[in-house]
Amino acid sequence: MSTIKGDRPSAAARRSRTVLVSFLGAVVRKMGNWMPIAGTVELLTDLGLDAPSVRTAVFRLKKRGWLVSESRAGMRGYTLTPAALEALVAGDEVIWHARQPADLGDGWCFVNFSVPESARALRHQLTAHLTSLGFGNIGSAVWIAPARMLPAAQRAIAELDLTEQCAVFVGDYVAGQDLTAMVRGGWDLDEIDRRYREFIDQYEGEADLLGEAAVIDGNHAFVTYLAVVDHWRKLPFRDPGLPREVLPGDWSGPAAVRLFERMVTLLEGRALAHAAAYWSTQPRTAERTDDARALQRSS
Repeated sequence: MSTIKGDRPSAAARRSRTVLVSFLGAVVRKMGNWMPIAGTVELLTDLGLDAPSVRTAVFRLKKRGWLVSESRAGMRGYTLTPAALEALVAGDEVIWHARQPADLGDGWCFVNFSVPESARALRHQLTAHLTSLGFGNIGSAVWIAPARMLPAAQRAIAELDLTEQCAVFVGDYVAGQDLTAMVRGGWDLDEIDRRYREFIDQYEGEADLLGEAAVIDGNHAFVTYLAVVDHWRKLPFRDPGLPREVLPGDWSGPAAVRLFERMVTLLEGRALAHAAAYWSTQPRTAERTDDARALQRSS
């Protein structure tokens, strides 16, 4: 099917959607799974998003079944649905804890599938699912990941109703093609490592400055925190958590994880305190007063 001009979301719309999802996971759940729409728009425009794109992203997530309208204390807003909460929880282990390197002795999970041309859309969905789970492609319709990914692969296959078209195995590497060469052919480790290094380059200096600051401004904390989470959450999904034995010696994943955890420690509490003011109908002056008091104490 050809793409009609204008059907593809703009860059602004795509960024609004991804930032909104990060906002739901990192902020809204901690606020009781409900968000005021006016406060949400105001907070997210501080990240450089435009209000119409934010509202469109909210509308699209509502259509997907992630949000339902609900007013509280006279404020219009939206509540996260069970489907949204399930999806967000599913990503938590990867996003917040990253994929730790697998034990080489635990073996590998292999998925082989044969999906007819008439169902090529399902085939593309399956390969996209496997890629997002961290599987690498090592041959025609043959995908591999550490053995611990077996349950996730089975769920992805079942969700697409492709169980009869797939064969799934778990086993050890015994002999033949060099394992390290095979792994590096199945995953673009250079690209994954480059993305980790970009994250480090972008936020390492900021982390040092924040660590030395006597007071962190609430708005700066919120904007930086959500930007960090939104940047980071895409990275671990590209990293399958391969055993250390097959990774390059200078693999930057662990350093990136440590930096992300450091930034969260520095920013999360202040960012959530800043956001909480937008859940209230009262004028947002209390936070500025708290900042002023903190500055006086530090002087």
